[in-house]
Amino acid sequence: MNRHDQYDQRDPYERRNSPLLSVPVHAAGPDGPWAEVAAGMARTGNACVHTTWDEWPAEPASGAALRRLLGRDWARYRDTADATARHRFVASRLAIRYTAAAALGTGPAELDLSYKPGGRPYLRGFDQIDLSLTHTDDLIAVGISRNGRIGVDTEPADRRLAFELLQEQVCTPAERAELAVLGESGRAAGMLRLWTLKEAYTKALGLGLRMGFSEFGFATATSGETGLLAPDGSPATHGEWAFGTYPVAGRYLLSVACHDAGLDTSRDSAVATMLDEGFVAMVSAALLDPALPAR
Repeated sequence: MNRHDQYDQRDPYERRNSPLLSVPVHAAGPDGPWAEVAAGMARTGNACVHTTWDEWPAEPASGAALRRLLGRDWARYRDTADATARHRFVASRLAIRYTAAAALGTGPAELDLSYKPGGRPYLRGFDQIDLSLTHTDDLIAVGISRNGRIGVDTEPADRRLAFELLQEQVCTPAERAELAVLGESGRAAGMLRLWTLKEAYTKALGLGLRMGFSEFGFATATSGETGLLAPDGSPATHGEWAFGTYPVAGRYLLSVACHDAGLDTSRDSAVATMLDEGFVAMVSAALLDPALPAR
């Protein structure tokens, strides 16, 4: 057996978990398990959830209750005529809300979900929290972080990207050289892993496909941790980014990119306790002080 065949004998998606990333949690609809999401958020400052459309009920609540759950998304839900599209829309929005609620220790209806130009979701009133949403086929994945930017991307594990056709647009010179010597199955697995990692990273940056994928790279080995690399294969960061790739739901590949801004944010993300009570009391008292000039 030559060394190229040895690559093909490995699990193509074997990964060692980064200490900076929470392992993605499978959520079976509204029942979670949301405690695992909260634990991951408390431990690492980030969490990732994957679920499927059919794990969320087509009519999850009565009209009034659903309207409260969806908030500003209610109008779009109401105006979507196609039943399948309406179900998928509400499932994705509830997945975001339940994930964020678990991470922040509150109820999904208590959060105000809004959207930035371009459609990226965010939570009004939680500037330190970053969200990312991705979906493919029947899979939905949501990433959340309190430490910095986060991006998630997923693809069917059996998707085949044409290396010969896409290598110049997708791969750095170092990646092309490493992939070229692999056997067919190893090259296919490596190419798909690189694609999802690059999608996740550029989504975290808010750039998506506007950033050239051949301008940055990752190690093409199919096991072990990876980091961001320059086109020549040299390290491009100093540990402020964490990347992970995971097989999920039996037939998908999920990649996560998470940035640590180094702001030493509080490990307490619960809505009820994340603010200093003494500070809040002092501000409240000051606002009620009649000696203060009226505004």
